[in-house]
Amino acid sequence: MDGTVQVTRGPDLTTAALHGLLRLRVDVFVVEQRCAYAELDGRDLDAGTVHLVIGPAEAPVAYLRLLTEPGGERRIGRVCTAAVARGRGSSRRLLVAALREVGDAPCVLDAQEHLTGLYGGFGFVPSGPGYDWDGVPHVPMRRPSGSAGPTVSREEDIGT
Repeated sequence: MDGTVQVTRGPDLTTAALHGLLRLRVDVFVVEQRCAYAELDGRDLDAGTVHLVIGPAEAPVAYLRLLTEPGGERRIGRVCTAAVARGRGSSRRLLVAALREVGDAPCVLDAQEHLTGLYGGFGFVPSGPGYDWDGVPHVPMRRPSGSAGPTVSREEDIGT
C-alpha cells in the first residue's frame, strides 16, 4: 500500500469499486463496531458524491465519502480504515484530499467522539450537542468557510 488517495465521482464507480468500498464500510462499522444501521443509503452513486480511497479499488484499506447535500453544503462521512492499515496516517491523507475538493466552502461531519481532536486539527469545531448513534457517541462538527486546514508536508501529501 503506497498511501496514494484515489478520487472517484459517484457515477464513475465500477461495480468492483462499489463492492470494495461497501465491504470495507460494513467490515468496520457494522461488524467491528457492531453498529447495525442502514449502510446502503442510495447516495454512493449520486453525481455530487466523491469517493476517496487508499488501496486497490476492489479492496481499499481506507475510505471516506464526500457528499453534496441538497442545499449545496458539503458533508464528510463514512471515514474508515481497515484494522490492518491503522496508524499509518491514512485518515489524515483522506481528509487533506477531501478538503481540497471542498476548498473554502463550509463543510460538516458527524465525528465519533474520540476523533474530535483529529477533526479539530482540520478546522472543525463542535456545532451541536453530542448524541448516541447505535451505541457510539458522536459529535456534530462544522468547518466554517475559509477555514485553514493543517499544514501538510510534501511527504504526507504524497503518502510516503
